[in-house]
Amino acid sequence: MPEVSTLDSYLDKIPFGARITSSDILENFDFLDDWEARYRFIIDLGKELPEMPARYQSKNNKVAGCQSQVWIVSRLSSGQYQFGLESDAIIVRGLICIVLSALNYKTREEILSFSMHDYFSKMDLASHLSMQRGNGLQAMVKRIQDMV
Repeated sequence: MPEVSTLDSYLDKIPFGARITSSDILENFDFLDDWEARYRFIIDLGKELPEMPARYQSKNNKVAGCQSQVWIVSRLSSGQYQFGLESDAIIVRGLICIVLSALNYKTREEILSFSMHDYFSKMDLASHLSMQRGNGLQAMVKRIQDMV
């Protein structure tokens, strides 16, 4: 796969928050009957996340507190933040998509006022992730909130 040439072109390829929203994620979770199907859905989401170019996978872009390696980049355009995240773990890539569907293409105020706790609770994520994965998920959200 050829490397995307700019940060903007990489971020523009991410559908989460634009075409795929938090409402879409919740609707799909409600439709799925069991956690095996939900895990498959999370993994499938991760497959839709464009790969972050290697040059952005740097020490400065690394998210601390994650069990797996996670990197983040962002831009601010017309008052809206756009984020790109990458991980070396397939399930984490899917969790990234869940986060991005809620926080991508949002203003600072929208990001800070969105209740990620309620969002995750509606999916019952906490009881189906290991403590380390749950901590990593919270670390991603905190890093996004700190960046705005």
